[in-house]
Amino acid sequence: MDYISNVDTELFFILNGLHTPWLDPVMFYMSMTVFWIPLFIFLIYLIIKSFGKTSWIPLICIAVCIVCTDQITSGIMKPAFARLRPTHEPLLKERIHTVNGYRGGRFGFASSHAANTFGVATFLFLLLRNRYRWISLLFIWALVMSYTRIYLGVHYPGDILVGTAIGILCGWLVFSLTKYLLKKNKVQVRLNADQ
Repeated sequence: MDYISNVDTELFFILNGLHTPWLDPVMFYMSMTVFWIPLFIFLIYLIIKSFGKTSWIPLICIAVCIVCTDQITSGIMKPAFARLRPTHEPLLKERIHTVNGYRGGRFGFASSHAANTFGVATFLFLLLRNRYRWISLLFIWALVMSYTRIYLGVHYPGDILVGTAIGILCGWLVFSLTKYLLKKNKVQVRLNADQ
């Protein structure tokens, strides 16, 4: 565990060290949920366009996915593991590049940003992949959003990796629930591109 922790810390300093003054405000704002509101509105539009009157099912299921990922990471894991964020670690915090004095909450394992974004990306990819082939680009959004957390100094790479795994798992499970609910409401779910 000590070896893994040391590798995680070394990798953190490599990734956190990739900063330039012009990128600081970009990463700071990209890390905020409000920055992505236009994207969220567009994705809601795609769901409504694709599912019409039954679009409430996938919309509610997205909310369920976010609640699950957020509660698992922030509600259960962070207080249970109590792993300090790099910005709160006494031996490290003075060596970390931060932006606008932002240091985040005290504990950081696992990353709720990574879990939430990868959960949504996985869910929407599975839901819409046969209607919009470009929907896989959402994983780039999730990756960028997750990297901003390392750039800002508030997460180790390990926090991001575990959050990503939780997000992908929750996204897949909630998609399975959505598919069941849509079929129960007599909505044909396209399982392959030829249907």
